[in-house]
Amino acid sequence: MMAQYSDHPDRMRRLMVKALLAGIGLGVTGLWQRARAAADAAIWPKDAFAQKSQAETIKLLYGKEAEPSDQVKLDAPEIAENGAVVPIAVSSALPNVTSIAILVSDNPSPLAASYKLPPGTAAAVASRIKMAKTSKVIALVESNGKIYSATKEVKVTVGGCGG
Repeated sequence: MMAQYSDHPDRMRRLMVKALLAGIGLGVTGLWQRARAAADAAIWPKDAFAQKSQAETIKLLYGKEAEPSDQVKLDAPEIAENGAVVPIAVSSALPNVTSIAILVSDNPSPLAASYKLPPGTAAAVASRIKMAKTSKVIALVESNGKIYSATKEVKVTVGGCGG
């Protein structure tokens, strides 16, 4: 390949500069991604995911109890044929939503998902969660410093995270 560019030193120089800039760009992107992952890890609620009780999980996440609200929409199947992949969606029309969490009461670790929402973001998330057995699924939405919830029982017929 070098032979075809030896007649044109300017072409070879441009090719080398492009390759160098591409390499620098990849390096900067990698550093940025590592810094972002470290920042995300700093706000990840590790202790809340480790809790064994629903009450302790909510206390660690928010420091207060949640109040039921018809402004929180929890979309979950009534019967989950496979507890390893249960589709869940949570949305809310409440103003200034800053976080959404999904809990499964009877799982070994109740916290299934936790989301921090930047200002101006639509208050809607969807996930596939694991359920050990038939249990209540609780959606928690933080809005203007208050915690609101919606609950639905999901019957699990096969599998789950417990076996």
